[in-house]
Amino acid sequence: MIKSRPSNIHWNYFLAIESDLIKTARYIEFCEDNLGVYSIELAHILISASSEVDVLLREICRLKKIKANNINDYRIAFQENLPEFINEPIFITRYGLEFTPWENWNGDDCPEWWRSHNKVKHERNQYFEQANLQNTLNAVGALLIAVTYYHQLEFNARLEKKINLNSTTERLKPFPQLFRLRNEYYQHPVYIY
Repeated sequence: MIKSRPSNIHWNYFLAIESDLIKTARYIEFCEDNLGVYSIELAHILISASSEVDVLLREICRLKKIKANNINDYRIAFQENLPEFINEPIFITRYGLEFTPWENWNGDDCPEWWRSHNKVKHERNQYFEQANLQNTLNAVGALLIAVTYYHQLEFNARLEKKINLNSTTERLKPFPQLFRLRNEYYQHPVYIY
């Protein structure tokens, strides 16, 4: 007999997307010189990650009981209700990278990677070069932030107690292989450049 419990579908989806991105590192060095490199595989990852971000932002708003229907609604909702989300940095220590995928939400703009995702998704013939490494890294980093915040809210609702991001990251297993949030969110921190 096989026993099972509900899996963290969104977490597993993030890990699958991250795994696809890791495979591209065999062909594209993740460095400043290559941020403009674009490809079909990066387009696939950019669109997949951005679509999952949209799903998770909607779910976060549902859990917070906030009405929001599009990226601009999400921006306003997060500015008012989860401002710390906007300033979460992402670290890829293996390549010495650090970036903040949601920082444009500190103003009135959508993230550049989100605009690029829409252009690649709807007008690929004209904007294919925007399916580049920089936009893809930002989209997958944004997804890690969104999936972690989503699970924190979901765990809080399911467990009927308030848990912090540190407890959330410890519940999300296996750990990401490439992307990381701030060290303080992990019981076993790693060196960050």
